[in-house]
Amino acid sequence: MHISIKEIKDCCGNPTVEVNYDGHTASAPSGTSVGKHEKPAFRHSIKAEISAFKKIKSKIGKVNIAEFSDLAKIEGLMTGFGANTLIALEYAILKSKGGYKFLRGKKMPSPLGNCIGGGAHGGTLEFQEFLITDPHSKTVQEKFFRNMQAHKLLQQELEVMDKNFRNQTTLEGAWAPNLSNEQALSLMHQVAKKLHMNFGIDIAASTFYKKNKYIYRTQTMTREEQIRYINHLIREYEPFYIEDPLEQDDFDGFSQLEHHNCLIVGDDLTATNPERLQKAVDFHSINAVIIKPNQVGSLIKTKEVIDLARKNHITPILSHRSGETEDNTLAHLAVGFELPILKIGIIGRERLSKIKELIRIEGEL
Repeated sequence: MHISIKEIKDCCGNPTVEVNYDGHTASAPSGTSVGKHEKPAFRHSIKAEISAFKKIKSKIGKVNIAEFSDLAKIEGLMTGFGANTLIALEYAILKSKGGYKFLRGKKMPSPLGNCIGGGAHGGTLEFQEFLITDPHSKTVQEKFFRNMQAHKLLQQELEVMDKNFRNQTTLEGAWAPNLSNEQALSLMHQVAKKLHMNFGIDIAASTFYKKNKYIYRTQTMTREEQIRYINHLIREYEPFYIEDPLEQDDFDGFSQLEHHNCLIVGDDLTATNPERLQKAVDFHSINAVIIKPNQVGSLIKTKEVIDLARKNHITPILSHRSGETEDNTLAHLAVGFELPILKIGIIGRERLSKIKELIRIEGEL
C-alpha cells in the first residue's frame, strides 16, 4: 500500500499537510480565529511531523480498517502528532473506504453561507460573520443558488449603503464593508426577510475580549452589558443563529442568553471537545455546537461530540475553516454523519469544492 505525506499551502498561504493513502489524497485546513482550547495543528514543525510520519507509515499501512471504530487503531499510532497530520490521514482513509458510504449516512445538510464579514477574517466589523441559509428549498443545489442570490443582492445594497465599498472581501469571500455591526445586522435582516431566508451571526467575541471587557470601536462593555446587548440583538433583529456571543470560557454567561427563538452556538467555547461540550450541557449554555474535526484532531472524538450533542438535543453544525484547502471531505462527513447544517462559504474554489461534492452526492443518492 502506498502512503505518503507532503507540505502544501491552504487558501490563506498557511502551511499544512496533504496525505496520500492507497491512492486517495486529503488535506487538513487551518483556522484564523483559533480558540485557545483547540488542539495544536502541529506539535512540532511541519517538517518534523512529516519526517516522523514517514517513520511510521509502514505500521499505518498494516492496520486493517473495516469499520469506522477501527480508526482508533490509527489514532493509537499517532499520539505524538498534531491535529492536522492525523485529520489529513483520517480523511484520506475515509475517502479510500467510500466516504459518506463508509459512515452509512444519507441525509443532506443545509448550507449556511458567509455573506458579510469582519473580525479576524478582515474588514472593520467586530462581528466576524453574517450568515444566510434557505430553509425552504428542497435540494442542496437550490439552497446554494439561493445563498448566492443573497450574496449578490447584498453586494448591490452595499454599493449604495457604503460609499467606500469597493467589493472588498474577507478571507472566506464574504463582503467586508465599512459599516457598524448593527448596520450590517439591519441589512442582513432586510435581505433575509425579502428573500424569505434565515440569517445568523458569528460574533467570535473572544477576538475582542480584553482585560475582562468587550472592546468595540465606539464603546466598551462589561460582561453583564454584553449579555444584555446580545439579548437585545436577538429580540431586535431575530437571527436564527448566534455563534460565540461571549468569550470562550463563560459557560454561565451563555446560559443567560435567550435560547427559545435562536440557536446559541458554541465554537471556541466547546472546541469540538467532548469534555467541554459536557460542561456546556451541565450549564445549559448552548443549544447548538460547531463541529470542526481539526479542532480536536480526531474523527473518533468528533463522532463522540456529535453523539453527545444529539443525546442532549443540541444541534451539531459541521463547519469549514477560514484557511481551507480544496479537499472535499467535509461534504462526506456532513452526509455520512447526517448533520443538519454545513457552515460553508459561498464563493472561492476551496468552498465550492465542498458544495460541488455535496451536489454530486445528492445526485448519487
